[in-house]
Amino acid sequence: MNAPLHDCTIEERGVVRFLWAEVVKPVEIHRRMLGQYGQSTMSQRKVYEWVEMFKSGRTHVTDEGRSGRPSTSRSRKASSPQEYRNYLNDITNALCCKGTM
Repeated sequence: MNAPLHDCTIEERGVVRFLWAEVVKPVEIHRRMLGQYGQSTMSQRKVYEWVEMFKSGRTHVTDEGRSGRPSTSRSRKASSPQEYRNYLNDITNALCCKGTM
């Protein structure tokens, strides 16, 4: 049965973890995932990497927290050239570089 499943990163990791716990070899895990998810599934190399992490004691399939700057940004869009200039002036003033553009 080949159902249209997508957005599977965590789901796929769960499949890898389940099948690894059932003592299925990584190459077979990947073969089964290809049959279910098609070419959009994780690579065979990734399956091996996840199996190794589970062998090393990892128990969860969600992403771990990361340090550093978040990948999202907050910016406002200017609807006119004047609004854009005002926005740049606000940034300039916030950076203590008094001046106008």
